[in-house]
Amino acid sequence: MLNRPPPELPRDDAEAARVARKVLRMEADALGAMADTLPEGFAEAAALIADTRGRVVVSGIGKSGHIARKIAATLASTGTPAFFLHPAEASHGDLGMVTADDTCLLLSNSGETHELRDLVMYARRFAIPIVALTGNAASTLAGQADVVLALPAAPEACAIGRAPTTSTTCALALGDALAVALMHRRGFGEETFHAFHPGGRLGAQFLRVGDIMHGPDKLPVVAEGTPMGDTLVEMSARGFGIVAVTRADGALCGVITDGDLRRNLDGLMERRAGDVATRSPLTVPADMLATEALGLMNRRKVGALFVTAEDGTLAGLIHIHDCLRAGVA
Repeated sequence: MLNRPPPELPRDDAEAARVARKVLRMEADALGAMADTLPEGFAEAAALIADTRGRVVVSGIGKSGHIARKIAATLASTGTPAFFLHPAEASHGDLGMVTADDTCLLLSNSGETHELRDLVMYARRFAIPIVALTGNAASTLAGQADVVLALPAAPEACAIGRAPTTSTTCALALGDALAVALMHRRGFGEETFHAFHPGGRLGAQFLRVGDIMHGPDKLPVVAEGTPMGDTLVEMSARGFGIVAVTRADGALCGVITDGDLRRNLDGLMERRAGDVATRSPLTVPADMLATEALGLMNRRKVGALFVTAEDGTLAGLIHIHDCLRAGVA
């Protein structure tokens, strides 16, 4: 029997757009209803999790399992230790991951998911708190839980009203709300966020100048009285297109750039570094965000900035290429 391609269905872009708007409005309405009437146990759940000495064990099966994984990841990345536990794996030995110091956050829209039974019984046996996130406040899961987060009674947005759409959107949003509420409760700030997100573009946005600058041993530096011939040698050897000019006490008093050289070509080699330098140069501290330093370089149209300590001594140099290599843009 020959394999024949399925018949092509008529294309109706307008109908697709109509359906999309309907789905988005239905889900948005459900989220709005949940925001207006927050689940009764929300504050209690946040307090319970905040006081947890161990970790939050998040579990669910099917679509609820996918949402549970994302909630666990969001909690963990925002300061609340958490992990996802597959309920089937839990029944085959992984219950050993759950300790008496933990709290269980269990997801089931119906509240009658039999795969969660062993995890629920284990939690009850060892007095491990349970927070149930469910669409059925009268369910078996809700009855076993210490705190119930009930989703709004909103229809699913699919064509047959069965596929998890509105319910999973609400569960995901409620998980986000819980994670952010816990962030505020813990005083979770940018420094900690960076520690948990060191990789990729997100991590790069939290890099400090001190993380990517060239240290003191790499800097092009000359004293005020250095002849310009020696200054050019130092400037060329380091390859930054800039040289720092310092006083006798080591404090930065000026810089010489390629632009300064062009402006002082007449009699350049008869001069000293202090005669050519631009005084009171723009500098940055090591604890400034690299993104801010890059913005400063762009606004001032310079390719590098010297980094100084509080006493004015040189601490390093940050070049625009360093920012680009680190993904700061």
